[in-house]
Amino acid sequence: MIYKTPFCSPLIITTIFLIVSFTNVQAQISPTAEKFDALMSMINYAYVDSIDEKKISDDAIRNLLKELDPHSIYIPAEELKEVNEPLVGNFDGIGVQFSILEDTIMISQTISGGPSEKLGLRAGDRIVKIDGNSVANIGIKNNDVLKKLRGVKGTKVKVDVYRRGSKDLIPFTITRDKIPLYSVDAAYMVTPTVGYIKISRFADSTVEEFKQALEKLKAQHVESLIMDLSDNGGGYLNRAIELADEYLSNGKEVVYTVGKNNPRQDNYSTSVGGFEKGKVVVLVNESSASASEIVSGALQDWDRALIVGRRTFAKGLVQKPYPLPDGSAVRLTIARYYTPSGRCIQKHYDPGDENYDMDISMRYLHGELYSADSIKFIDSLKCKTMGGRVVYGGGGIMPDVFVGLDTSMSSKYYDELRRNGTINDFTLNYVDEHRAELLSKYKDVYQFKNDFKITKDFLEDFIAYAEKKNIKRDNIGLKNSERLINTQMRALIARDLWDTNAYYVIINDINVFLVKALQCLQDDTFKKMKISDK
Repeated sequence: MIYKTPFCSPLIITTIFLIVSFTNVQAQISPTAEKFDALMSMINYAYVDSIDEKKISDDAIRNLLKELDPHSIYIPAEELKEVNEPLVGNFDGIGVQFSILEDTIMISQTISGGPSEKLGLRAGDRIVKIDGNSVANIGIKNNDVLKKLRGVKGTKVKVDVYRRGSKDLIPFTITRDKIPLYSVDAAYMVTPTVGYIKISRFADSTVEEFKQALEKLKAQHVESLIMDLSDNGGGYLNRAIELADEYLSNGKEVVYTVGKNNPRQDNYSTSVGGFEKGKVVVLVNESSASASEIVSGALQDWDRALIVGRRTFAKGLVQKPYPLPDGSAVRLTIARYYTPSGRCIQKHYDPGDENYDMDISMRYLHGELYSADSIKFIDSLKCKTMGGRVVYGGGGIMPDVFVGLDTSMSSKYYDELRRNGTINDFTLNYVDEHRAELLSKYKDVYQFKNDFKITKDFLEDFIAYAEKKNIKRDNIGLKNSERLINTQMRALIARDLWDTNAYYVIINDINVFLVKALQCLQDDTFKKMKISDK
């Protein structure tokens, strides 16, 4: 039962809900809750001005959670759906990917099977009006577009598009529908025997997507697999467990969790796994977190995979969502997770420490992103893998093979081009003007990769385009970054012609993690480190 006074505020209801519902026990109202109740009653009764009670309660909840840990968060009701979309794996919309190019919404891809594709919208179409209102040349932002195009399934939105070659605007009335969000960005054969799968998050559909990608690679006779979890910030714990199970034989612990009010829970692999035999490399970096660390930690502890890259983020706290009465929610930390060898990889934090999120910047300043020698682990946190290799807890997953940050192709000129989106805008324009010609000339991304070259004239056109955007030519910077710029342009063109998979087929030519992984698969690294291929 929830106690409520005549002046009970949303804050008091929330506080009591937390105390009673979240602990799942019959509890008396605490003196702290009564204190809040009394204070809000006083404010409502006696305060000189009117107050925004919702803002006060929201701010109070946020400040309360800050005193717990860095990952317990409050999500207002109006933000809850948007926050959950990347994990749930779908949203309601019209099914297009877009870019804002020269102050105009340009469709870069239509999602296969989505409502826009079914009606005949195409990549290259420019959305000029939405529901009769002009959206061109008004300074529209990405969030504004999302608000206008997304909506409840079954509702309609009218768009007027400009299509190259058409004299008049073309009207479309689109019925919104469920649009899938994919978490496997790429899956292809890097060599005749080595497959590559890129996973961007651990969402509801991730494991099913992985299985489909793996079957595709098996049909091409894959023998070794590179799984790319770099920049994967995590997601659902159960999906991480299921993905690790794809590599581990029956009865091996994947992860266990322990919390004050959550007894130890052990999670084991099953007898069903899609890639229990064959060499595995997992790519990670400083932005690989949470569920990514569960998978890489489990495979490392069982000596099942070679971990290549840089030390992971170090998030070893488990959150569970709890709804609040007004439709908002909190993600509350309920446990710590541990790898099979007993490692808790959560990095140190102090309650309310605002410097927690500066950790990656500090790694950069300390030189850790360039050299493994700058990383110091505490001996008391030493553990051993099942094969006897030394690993450490308390600070993320340290890779078996370290690959430092590659700055060999960087320059201030390139940084400016990237910050201003110049490379992306130029390639979008190029594809828009030459799409039919390119698709007739190149049957797939592999032919494109082999045959399409960035010529001197093409590069000069790009430099002239950048100068129109007030980015002055820098010959020294250009010389240093030319390979990087050329590869990115080719990858972006391929993405705009086909899909994200095509982008990785090309951009991975300069992926130092992938290059190192291929080297390790070919030399004696697996043998020296006693990494199992089954």
